Amino acid sequence: MKKKIINPLLFGLMLCIGLASCTTQKSTLDVTNEEKALFESDDDAPVEIADDDTEYEIIIIEPGFYTWLMSIARPEGYYSQSFLENRNAIMVITWNQRVLQPQRWNPNLYEMQINYDPSIDYGYEVNYKLYNYFIYFQRKYNQRLGPFLPRI
Repeated sequence: MKKKIINPLLFGLMLCIGLASCTTQKSTLDVTNEEKALFESDDDAPVEIADDDTEYEIIIIEPGFYTWLMSIARPEGYYSQSFLENRNAIMVITWNQRVLQPQRWNPNLYEMQINYDPSIDYGYEVNYKLYNYFIYFQRKYNQRLGPFLPRI
C-alpha cells in the first residue's frame, strides 16, 4: 500500500524538478571596453535615418551612436531587409508599450513612440539604422526589446 503512494509522489517531485530546470537563464551581455568607451563618449552627431525613394525620416540624437554605428555595428548589407523588418517590428512594439508605461519603465529612456508600420516598405537604410539603434540602446542601457539577446 505504501509503495503505491510513494511512487506517484516521487514521480510528481521529479516532474517538478525537471520543469524547474527547463527555465531559461538570462544571459549577460559581453560589452567590450571599446564599446563602453563609445557609450560614454561626447560624440553627439545626429544620425539621420532617411530613404530618398520613400519619404520617411528619423533623426537620432544619442551621444556615441554615430561612432558606434560606423565602428562596431555590422556593415550595411550584412543583414537582409526582411530580417531587419521582422526584428524592428518586434522591437518597436516593445518600445511603444514601454513608452505608455512611464510608471514601470524609465521615461527618460522611453520618451516617445515610434510610428513604424510593418506593412510599409521603408527601404533598407531606414531599417538598417533603426535596427542598429535598437541594438545600441539595448547594449548601452542593458535593456531587452525582444526575446533575443542584442548581439553584434
